[in-house]
Amino acid sequence: MLQRDELKQYNRQLILPELGLTGQEKLKVAKVLIIGAGGLGCPVLQYLVAAGVGTIGIVDDDVIDISNLHRQILYGIHDVGKPKTIVAKQKLELLNAFVVINTHQERLTVDNAEKLIASYDLIIDGSDNFTTRYLVNDTCVELGKTLVFGSIFKFEGHVSVFNHNDGPDYRDVFPEAPADDAIPNCDEIGVIGVLPGMIGTYMANEAIKIICGIGEVLSGKFLTLKALDNSISIFNVVKRKDGLPQSEPIKAERSTINYEINIEEVHRWLNETPDGIYLIDVREEYEFEEFNIGGVNIPLYELKEQVNKLPVDKKLVFCCQTGQRSKMAVQLLKNDYRGEMYSVKHGIST
Repeated sequence: MLQRDELKQYNRQLILPELGLTGQEKLKVAKVLIIGAGGLGCPVLQYLVAAGVGTIGIVDDDVIDISNLHRQILYGIHDVGKPKTIVAKQKLELLNAFVVINTHQERLTVDNAEKLIASYDLIIDGSDNFTTRYLVNDTCVELGKTLVFGSIFKFEGHVSVFNHNDGPDYRDVFPEAPADDAIPNCDEIGVIGVLPGMIGTYMANEAIKIICGIGEVLSGKFLTLKALDNSISIFNVVKRKDGLPQSEPIKAERSTINYEINIEEVHRWLNETPDGIYLIDVREEYEFEEFNIGGVNIPLYELKEQVNKLPVDKKLVFCCQTGQRSKMAVQLLKNDYRGEMYSVKHGIST
């Protein structure tokens, strides 16, 4: 199946006993769709094309802006103003002539999501907004497609594999989407330029492992990488049944969604019954010191180690900047903590 020149081009992969000729042939016949050709999409595309994935689709309706260049290193200054999909295809074909690259110069919507995703074996989400993330996830669940997920925020990145071999999906981590204006994107909050490369290569690596059937993939795991202190944490993700954790009794009041409260309610509790709640800020220490609304500071990745020290006679209220890490805190402790837990919806703000 592989041509002579392909054997030469992929030689360093082919000599890996874990991958070998069988794995390389699996890559050649694979069809992978990448949602977004931006910060995460660029490294994913570059490494999967270089690895020899046979057919790659790119979905993006954006054009290249000069502000993209510090992190979207597939593009150059002369590409500004051009469609990302077109430029990406041109440059990727120079990297590997054996790969077929399909461009979908359009935005993923409810009208085209099923048609686009159904045509590919594996889906990779490098989008930068929650509307698209939930649409991609829900479509993959409906069609039975494995989804490689990545996201970035300032100095922090996340990677996971969803809906793989009946594993958890995105909604098992984040049951419902925040408001459109609740969490700023890179254009509003910023991102260190190297972070998309770090997270994107993790995503490409997961894709290669899934296609070749090697290694241990991040299904049921949620990886968090913090570029400022080089820390990497991996959290377990439990699949929910009918919207509820499988390990919990089927009772509506145990739903993670029902365990969200708004910031106004938190302030009311703090004023009226301060001894009845235990406020935990799950951000990093430097974030807590910069701004907080009180309580104690236990970073998310240290939470499970501290669970036995948490009071069970008070309501635990987790907070963070956006509400996403506090949701994860409830998810992480739901099998270990027997008291009431709440996440501050949409987080706290300065």
